[in-house]
Amino acid sequence: MKAALVESFKEDPQYKDFAAPKPTDTQVLINVKAASVNQLVKAKAAGTHYSSHVQPPIIPGVDGVGQLDNGQMVYFMATDPVYGTLAEQTLTDSRAMIPVPEYADPAVVAASVNPAMSSWMAIKERVGDIQGKTVLVLGATGHAGSLAVAVSKYLGAKQVIALGRNQTKLAALDSDVQIPLTMDAAFKTAIAKIADSVDVVLDYLWGDVSQNVMMPLLTARADHSQALTWVEIGSITGSDLVLPAAALRSTNLTLLGSGQGGIATKTFLKDLPELINLIAKGHFNVAVDVRPLANVQEDWQAKTDKRLVFEP
Repeated sequence: MKAALVESFKEDPQYKDFAAPKPTDTQVLINVKAASVNQLVKAKAAGTHYSSHVQPPIIPGVDGVGQLDNGQMVYFMATDPVYGTLAEQTLTDSRAMIPVPEYADPAVVAASVNPAMSSWMAIKERVGDIQGKTVLVLGATGHAGSLAVAVSKYLGAKQVIALGRNQTKLAALDSDVQIPLTMDAAFKTAIAKIADSVDVVLDYLWGDVSQNVMMPLLTARADHSQALTWVEIGSITGSDLVLPAAALRSTNLTLLGSGQGGIATKTFLKDLPELINLIAKGHFNVAVDVRPLANVQEDWQAKTDKRLVFEP
């Protein structure tokens, strides 16, 4: 079969022949219809993600939409260490797939589930009930961050505050407050104004940027015993953050992480059917840039504001 093949972590995937997968008793063969490329997929393909444990040759891709032999369309997660989703066929655990409504667009579902699930799972499984609370989305102009604004509203947030660098995209969000990440005096004033209202932070950035939001936010709060739950979801701007010990002792700050490994697969599968049905109906959709898998090598580094999706 044809697949996007990583033969070296130093090279982009190439469109090549690879042995067709053979399912075991616990695996299911998937005829792939669409698979998206995001930062996680690229990090795994480069061998830089914390979950990258298998050496090449491997097929990248963490999830997608495909068809079973009986014709059923499913959203599935890649569970085999070698066979990812960027191929004509792949494997998944029989428990790691969810039916997709027949009216759904496979490319849209493949592109939207991963960014939407980041906030969906963070709220449902790490934060809990956000009814009547104020949620701050840090990194709100990326695909996952912009969907986090919509997901937070859907799940009952009283107010959503969006922080992001792209001011055009920021202005287009359906958030109650938009604050450009300019890191200047005006930014510090804006943070001070909203400091007392924030209950939950969904952080897609981390690193120095998050540090320069977290500390002013904590110090500006009139009541330092007011609870603040900070959920680290992405690390686009840095993998490390310096946090003074006094910040933990003198404030009611709870730091959580939400991601692969921190939430059990069975928990994902419990929570995702509702999300997938909403996506199929047009909620929480990202714009897609669909390209043939045969072009994977030349398109791997394509510059696009849309979510890149490959179709075999």
